[in-house]
Parts: sequence; structure tokens; C-alpha cells
Amino acid sequence: MTYSYVSHLQCPVCQTQYDTEHIHQLCACGSPLLVEYNLEQLKQQVKREDIQQRNPDLWRYHELLPVSSSEHVVTLGEGMTPLLHLPTLGERYGINHLYMKDESLVPSGSFKARGAAVGVSKALELGVEEFAMPTNGNAGAAWALYAARAGIRATIVMPQDAPQITRSEVALAGASLFLVDGLISDAGKMVAEKVKQDGVYDASTLKEPYRIEGKKTMGLEIAEQLGWQMPDVILYPTGGGVGLIGIHKALKELQQLGWISGTLPRLVAVQAEGCAPIVKAWEKRQERSEFWEQSTTIAFGINVPKALGDFLVLRALYETDGVGIAISDAELLEVQREVASLEGSFVCPEGAATFAAARKLAADGWIKPDETVVVLNTGAGIKYPDTVQTEAPLLQIGDSIVGR
Repeated sequence: MTYSYVSHLQCPVCQTQYDTEHIHQLCACGSPLLVEYNLEQLKQQVKREDIQQRNPDLWRYHELLPVSSSEHVVTLGEGMTPLLHLPTLGERYGINHLYMKDESLVPSGSFKARGAAVGVSKALELGVEEFAMPTNGNAGAAWALYAARAGIRATIVMPQDAPQITRSEVALAGASLFLVDGLISDAGKMVAEKVKQDGVYDASTLKEPYRIEGKKTMGLEIAEQLGWQMPDVILYPTGGGVGLIGIHKALKELQQLGWISGTLPRLVAVQAEGCAPIVKAWEKRQERSEFWEQSTTIAFGINVPKALGDFLVLRALYETDGVGIAISDAELLEVQREVASLEGSFVCPEGAATFAAARKLAADGWIKPDETVVVLNTGAGIKYPDTVQTEAPLLQIGDSIVGR
């Protein structure tokens, strides 16, 4: 059985093709490259029933992943996270079929492990010995940990106010960690200089084609977990937007394979009011976003003032009749507490923003009561210990809590 049906890389702008046996970063025209597969051949040789007998991790979909040989797979057991029905919260929001795809349970505590697993595995297959990348925190942590497992050197640059836990993960993994007094865009400039001068592999978001393939497995899993049926709506917290692009790509590939049918789900790009370039572009029906000046939000993972793949995110919204929506920090903090108190899940700030968006869209009637709605929680709330402040009375030994 063929391990991967990967065919080639293709530019979504000028359609130029590249092979997958050599290192390629961006297209000559400056666009990110996307991975294409021999779907007709795969359709003849693999059935979706074959997938269901395999190990419960993202590598169960190896035919639809770009790593050509299993010997290059670098794994920590990532994938096949729960798709949880949330009846109590759904009743409050007026959504009868509300689900959460909970990415807090993957290695490193965030969905970034998916992109790291596939991206590092393909880098290993390509003979990469060292890479560099900018990050808001979780991606750098995941890539550093997977690089350690693969024996690849990593240089990670992140804003100095990135979450302390992610900084510690990078340092403990043995990567070279640098902090910059600025945003992820400033970190990106430093990485670009290192790539140019030192000739290392650029693992920045969408500057290598393979991270998106790991992220797309969220879409593959959602389809399988819903019995190969598509939901009506998928809400995704959008910074760089790789996960949203990947989910859209996954569902279109499943359509071509004939494994799912019907209308693609309406995709929702959720951003913070303090950093909403995609939302602003969507409202104006633009093809690309503009740089968001002085961006700020406590949902650190979506504080991305300008995404390289913004045009792909916007295409996905337009093609699926989706929307872009911005949430305030106050709203997401309120909803973070609401999700924990009603459903027992401590979601990350970015995940809380998607719940707040679902609540708003249901109240506005854009989401109908009987539609099936999937909200992405992209990480564990415990990775952001300073986001939520709590108070509790201090008792002395001998005090009683009876009747309190």
C-alpha cells in the first residue's frame, strides 16, 4: 500500500508547480505553496472504512499527508482529539447541536502540535538540519519539542510578552530562544534575516508548505467523527489562519474523494477587536488584508497584524458564504468563565473568542437553532495562567466552611 499519495506543490496564485523531493519555500511570485495529491488514484485504492481501523492519531490519514515514508514520521501521539457535544451551553446560546473540537489534549497543549508533527517530519525527510521561525508562543513551543525529537536544531523568536509557559517549553527543548520587544511581525523580520544570512530552513507560517497539512487533519477528524457528515458551521480563531485554510482544504479533498457530500460548512474567522485585519478585509470584500497598526489582545495567539495567507483565508470565507467577526477581550473573558462553569472545560482565550462568536451569531440569527455547529478550542486554558484572575477567602487553621 502506498504510504502517501502526494503529487506536487502548486502556487494558488500563478499555478506554478514544484516537486516535493526538494526544499521549496514560497513560490517565485511570493505566494505560499499548497500540497496537491493524486486523489483519483487514492480514490481507487483506499476507502474511508480502511481509515477507521487505524491508530487514533492524525497519521491514520497518511495517504493525505506529504510525508512519503513512515520512517520519517516524528510523532508524540498527536491527533484524534474529542469532538464534544455541549448541550448546556448550546441551550443557553440557542444552538441545539453545538460541538467543541478540543485541541487542548494534544502534545504541548495546543493545536500547533499538528502542524509541527507534519512540518518537522517532512523537514526531516528533506534533510533539514536547522530551522528558524517567529511565533506568538504555542507554535514555537510545539516546533521546538518536535525538533528535539527529530534531532533538528531550532531557532525560535517570539515577543517578550509571550506566555511564560511557552517560553519555558522552547528553552527546555534545547532550542535557541530569542525575545523581541515587539510583535510577531518584528520577530518575523529577525528570522528572515537569519534565513538569508545563515541559509537555514524557514519554518515561518506558510513559508513552508507542510504545516498546513498537519492542521488540515482537524477537518478530516471532524468529518469522520460526525459519521462522514459535514457540519453547517465551523468557527475558528484566526491569526495566521492556517487551521482555517487547512480545514477548508481537507473538506474539499474529501469531497473529491467522494467520502463526504453536500454543501461545505460555512466557515467563520474569529478575531479580536484589537487585531482584526481579516474581519476588516471581509467586511470590505477585499482579496487581501491591510496591516493592523498597534494590535493588542489578551488572546495572544491571534495577535497577528498581517497574515501571509490572508487571501487564502478570505477565499475560504467567500467560497463557503462564511463571515469574519471580531470579539472584545471583555467578551472572551466572560465566555471563558461561562464555558468552564457550564461545561467543565477550561478553554484558551482564543477558543473562548470562538464561543463568544457563536453566541453572537446565534443571537443575530445567522446561526439557526437546528444547525450543527463546531467550535474550535485551539489550546488549554492552563497555558495562560495570568489571563484569569481569581479571588478566594483565606482561612486560618480551625476555621470552618460549613454554611458558607
